Amino acid sequence: MRSKMNRNYSDLTEFILLGFRTSSEVQVFLFLLFLLIYMVILLGNISMLIVIKTDSRLQTPMYFFLQNLSYLDLCYSTVIAPKTLATFLSKKKKISYNGCAIQFFFFALFVGTEGFLLAVMAYDRFSAICSPLLYTVRMSQQACFRLVIGSYVCGCINSMIQTGFTFSLHFCGENRLDHFFCDVPALIKIACVDTFVNEIVLFILSSLIIVTTTTVILVSYAYILSTVLKIPSTHGRSKTFSTCSSHIIVVSLFYGTVFFMYAQPGAISSPEQSKVVAVFYTLIIPMLNPLIYSLRNREVKNALKRLLLRKIPFH
Repeated sequence: MRSKMNRNYSDLTEFILLGFRTSSEVQVFLFLLFLLIYMVILLGNISMLIVIKTDSRLQTPMYFFLQNLSYLDLCYSTVIAPKTLATFLSKKKKISYNGCAIQFFFFALFVGTEGFLLAVMAYDRFSAICSPLLYTVRMSQQACFRLVIGSYVCGCINSMIQTGFTFSLHFCGENRLDHFFCDVPALIKIACVDTFVNEIVLFILSSLIIVTTTTVILVSYAYILSTVLKIPSTHGRSKTFSTCSSHIIVVSLFYGTVFFMYAQPGAISSPEQSKVVAVFYTLIIPMLNPLIYSLRNREVKNALKRLLLRKIPFH
């Protein structure tokens, strides 16, 4: 039996991405919708990268982290969107076994890294508001680089563990993934062996990341709120806390969907619901992040105006 299982496992060279099982007309509509969303993601995040890179007034730790956030949004949406767009128009919705593993590895890497980066951004706001005299020391250029690199290292460790556990499973003959990309819940469902350990590893890792990073975020904002409430003027409190509002919105959107998807076992048994949630955190959130930060941030809006004025010649 084991030799037969191993033979079937070794013969599996591709998966079928079932995606959204709808009529051909709806598939075309979804293709156009996803294409539009992806184009907005590219435009928004590349614009943020260019604006922050080229404007000298935005060379601060907060915008350095925001630049990295845009890069991560750009990366993990690009890991998913092009292949998803291709499957909408293709009759053979295939992805190779190695391609599936690579897609999942980089997706887990970038999403995990973003979770840690959001915690770093909360710590940055805590340092700026609660300890302004020590801010330049705490958030020096070297410290900022180390925090970003640390986020990538943590994301990479999570990705290697998840990929290793998931792709060590045996997939005996069933290769149809009820999803639009290679994700753990869909892969676990088609495995022909007991996946209890994998589900526990998924739950523990996701919970550990969420608990660790949200603790940093919640503690940081508890101190920020305490500091802001001590400011005597209403205008001063509003102005100080406004620097955090965009980050709070982004954190709420990101962690709300990730928790729903990975940190509770029910997501694994609800594929259609999981697909909708997955669309939200793979495409909608990367699309919204640059809009949230640009529309709610006066410095970013002014920097964008200065960039556009430099590009448009006046005669």
